[in-house]
Amino acid sequence: MDTNILLENGTNELEVLEFEVAGNSYGINVAKIKEIIPYQAVTPVPNAHPSIEGLFMPREIMITAIDLRNCLQRGSSEPKGLFIITNFNNLDIAFHVDAVVGIHRVSWTDIINPSNTIANTQDGISTGIIKIDGKLIIILDFERIVTDINPETGLKIEEVDAIAKNVERSKYPIIIAEDSPLLNKLIVDSLNKAGYTNLIHTVNGKECYDKIMEFKNAGTLDEKIKCVITDIEMPLMDGHHLTKLLKEDEATKKIPVVIFSSLVNEDMKRKGEALGADGQLSKPEIGNLVYMIDNLLL
Repeated sequence: MDTNILLENGTNELEVLEFEVAGNSYGINVAKIKEIIPYQAVTPVPNAHPSIEGLFMPREIMITAIDLRNCLQRGSSEPKGLFIITNFNNLDIAFHVDAVVGIHRVSWTDIINPSNTIANTQDGISTGIIKIDGKLIIILDFERIVTDINPETGLKIEEVDAIAKNVERSKYPIIIAEDSPLLNKLIVDSLNKAGYTNLIHTVNGKECYDKIMEFKNAGTLDEKIKCVITDIEMPLMDGHHLTKLLKEDEATKKIPVVIFSSLVNEDMKRKGEALGADGQLSKPEIGNLVYMIDNLLL
């Protein structure tokens, strides 16, 4: 994929690739995409999940192919179309789609939260909706799709069991920006398990920023916020724009910001570093998240 989005910092914008499955329009953040290739024959995996088509090896790398038609309960794909090869959570996964329409550059403020009707219809695997030229494009939660197929790729709360509990962590208030209710709960549960019990959880960067500004204006910032944990992909305001705003403000620039996102790779790390992020981790590393916070606060 040829895109300049990774070269820009904190613009609160993203590029969405529109594609089609069973006559419907869906989207994926371009930052997740490595390449798009024509469909290739795959080797079936015995006893695999019904949505897993099989394995193939472009460029000598073993990749799992997932049938999005099956995931979306639209039947099974025929041996044609395209593979969108992605990388997130340090995994290379190919998603089988019917066709690619094009790329749209939008602001996170343009992302509409899916209604309960749409969330239920897509079994909760929609993270947002954009309207372009009168057409609705459903942005799919690819992390949720992969985790539902293989729970081992998700957060491993048991990693926190190995962390020392004889450290006083409850006195350090932390604010979390995470739009996924499931991941928000898992992060909160994991931090609570480690002893970080003074937590505020918000559903996007804007809500997080507004809450921090509320404390700033009330003169209680130092006692209310000691660390910020943020996802990158969120409606209204993404984690990079949130980091940019906090690091440009004299009152908030010394507050540690940890970016905890499935998008964290070498390119994204460079972008986060340029914005002033104090730490960056890929989402499965929940145990390392606690260690990172300890290093920043204790």
